[in-house]
Order: sequence, then C-alpha cells, then structure tokens
Amino acid sequence: MYLQELFVLIIMQRDTITNYKKGNLFMQVTLENEKENVVKLDITVPAKEAADAYNSAVRRISQYVNIDGFRRGKAPREIVERHVGVERIKQEALEGLMPKVLNQAIDENKLDVITQPSITSYNFTVGEDLKVTTKVETRPEVTLGEYKNLTVDVEDSPVAEDALDKALENLRNQHAENKIVTDRATVDTDIVKIDFDGSCNGEKIQGGEAKNYSLDLGHSNFIPGFAEQLVGKNLNDEFDIDVTFPEDYHDEKLKGQKATFKIKINEIAQRVLPKLTDEFVAKVGPFQTVEDLKEDVKKYLNEARENTNKNNSENEVFKKVIENASVEIPQSMIDREAQSLLAEYKNRLSAQGISWEMLTKANGEEELLKNLNSDAETRIKNSLVIDKIAKVEGIQLERADLDKKFAELSSAYRISQQDLFKQISKNPEILSSLSQQAMNDKVRDFLLANNTVNIVEPKKSEKVEEK
Repeated sequence: MYLQELFVLIIMQRDTITNYKKGNLFMQVTLENEKENVVKLDITVPAKEAADAYNSAVRRISQYVNIDGFRRGKAPREIVERHVGVERIKQEALEGLMPKVLNQAIDENKLDVITQPSITSYNFTVGEDLKVTTKVETRPEVTLGEYKNLTVDVEDSPVAEDALDKALENLRNQHAENKIVTDRATVDTDIVKIDFDGSCNGEKIQGGEAKNYSLDLGHSNFIPGFAEQLVGKNLNDEFDIDVTFPEDYHDEKLKGQKATFKIKINEIAQRVLPKLTDEFVAKVGPFQTVEDLKEDVKKYLNEARENTNKNNSENEVFKKVIENASVEIPQSMIDREAQSLLAEYKNRLSAQGISWEMLTKANGEEELLKNLNSDAETRIKNSLVIDKIAKVEGIQLERADLDKKFAELSSAYRISQQDLFKQISKNPEILSSLSQQAMNDKVRDFLLANNTVNIVEPKKSEKVEEK
C-alpha cells in the first residue's frame, strides 16, 4: 500500500500546478512573451464565477470565526464582511479559485511551466469580471544534438596487482588485538594511553588537556609532530614536547603558534594481527578455507571493477550528449539553483562544524559563489537535457523504477520502507527529487544501451626524468 501511495504522490509532484480540473471555466486568457522565458497572462474570469468563489469564501470563513449572536456558519454575508473585512474574503476567494484558473490557463495554452505562477496584480469587484495578471517561467527549449549511436572510449579500471593482498591485510587489521607491552619503548605502530596538558604563550590551551587518552601513533590526526615525539618513550615516562599549530588551524588564537605539551605515558600496546588461517576465516565469514576467502575477495574486486567501468561509461556518454546539446538558460533559473546549492553547502559545512563565514574568509566569497553558479548552470542543463530525451523517446517512470529508488533509500538509511515513506511523503521537495533521480537513472541507462563504449587500456603515466 505504501509504495503505491508513494508512486501516486511522486507523479503528482512532477506537475507544477496541482490539478483541480473539474470542468472548465469560461474565461479569457491573453498571453504576452516577456524577456527570456517569462510569459505574462492576462486572465478575465466571468463575474458569475468570481461571485461564486466569493460566496464560497464567505461560507468557509463563517465556519471557523466566532461572531456574537450567530452559530458558526449561520451568519449572513453582510455580517461576515463587517466582521472580517471584504479584502480578507477576497483573499480567501482567490486562494480557492486561482489554482483551477491557472491550471486551466496553463493547460489550454500548452505552457511548460517550471515555477509556480506569481500574481502581479488583480482587480476584484464582486458583481464584475475578475481580472488577474500573472507571470510564469516556462521551460527553456533544448536542442538535442547527437545522443544515439555515439562511440566513446573509456579507460579501464583494472584491479591493482596488490589489491588482494591489501584486502586480506585490511581484514586482519579489522580483527587485530591490542597486546599490552611493558618491556620496551614505544614504536610508531603502537597505541598508547597518555595524559597531556598543553599551553601556548604561557596560557593553558582550552580543551588542550586529557587523562588516559588513547592515541594510535601510526594514524594520528593530532597536531603535526605530536605523535612522532612519543616514539621511543617508556612506560610511565613524563616529558615535554614542543609543536607548532598549522597556519590553517581552526582556532584563530593558535594559528601558527608554538605550544608545549606535558606528556605522561600510562600504557603501551602493540597491534597483533591474527594469522591468515582456515580457523580465522571461518570466524569472520561463511568460509571454510583461506582459498574460499580469497575467491570471494577476487569476485568482489572484479565486481567493483565492472561497476566502476559502468559508471565511468555512463558519465562519458552523458558528457558527450551534453556537449552536443544546446540550451539558453535564463539567469533567473541559475540564480535560484545557485541559492539552493548554497543552502545545501552551508548545511554540510555546519554538520562539519564549519561556518560559511570561516570558509569565505579562507577562500574568498567571490570565487566560491562563482563556482556555485557554474555548478548550478551545469545541473540545470543536465536536468533539461534528460527531460528532453525522456520526452522525445517516450521514456516514462513506472512503478518498478520508483520501487527500486525507494528500496535503495531504505537500505542506505537502514529504516523500514513504511517509516521512510511517512517521512518523505511530508516533504514535496524530497518527492520531486526522488522522481528526478529515478528519471535520471532511466535516461542514463537508455543512453548507455544506445551508444557504443570501448573499454581501453589506461594510459601509462609519463615519468618526469630528473635533471
């Protein structure tokens, strides 16, 4: 039931205007093409239709306002007008009438709109024709170049010679044990537990101290030079180390500053990797022998190679199709998309504890905004070309396409499909995005099937001879 409802909701979201069509209105519409892809519509709605909408608005409002001396819904029109005001009723009437009016005007004039219409002016006097002026943005015309029977070369992504050995080594590392040692000094592969207390320019560093902190000396993300100075130390050693904070450190007070940390070694442990035996592999997976594990890893590596080649092939074919297509994208579309990308970017930065102000200070706001505008233009062109190909080739979304996309999301976020449906069905933007992603996948599959891709040997990197 949930997937069927989701399918219906997503298909509805692909329409810019909700369809209220229950019998056409007898209205007049005059179109005027303005700059770029903006169309102005002068709409005249007959007086009777406008009056009916006004009276319906009176009845709706009277249902939820309290008017002394009258039960809800029973107050006469004149009383409701005095109580809430004529202009408020007109607004309610327009909200009820305009979706149907605009939908009919767009449908009858075969306008491919990409934004919700904006009402720029109206003249609403009860008993007279309603006159409304609205503007809509229409989809830019895309001229497709060659998009079928193309031939592209894609470099192979071969499995590295040492890929199997690295995969097996990673597996052993995942199941390594830490063995406490007391009879030697630390080495750069050890894991130590330390107390540390830092100071800079004679002042304690805020957040620069800890007790019994576990630090992997071989994979430290501490200040450069910190972990290295802990090598060669013995259990219970107490000593000072000097470091310099990087110039791009996030704390302004510490950028490029020298600091001293008091250190005490509380524990030394070495990573002990398990031996690659039949007994070990039986514990980590459905394998009986080491050879079984190796065959499984080889299969995974080959599948990864095939998937990479497929993705690269799709990208190269699509890149060629985009290059062959032409479209004039209005600046208004680019600006809206850039604002959307900026909001997404800021959210990602915030999740990483970085503010937009910090980023612009380091990289320059003008350059960042320029890149966002370029990305926005690329994204719009890609979307327009995909929609055009889908229209020309009669490619339509089917239930199975959305089922697949929905299952992918459910698996990625590890929640049931019913719970996922409940969440995304409340957000039209997510539904629209899901629909677009599914269509993108379908068109890209179509392009891959209707063009030729040659998987070629990767180019050998040229070594620069030392002088």
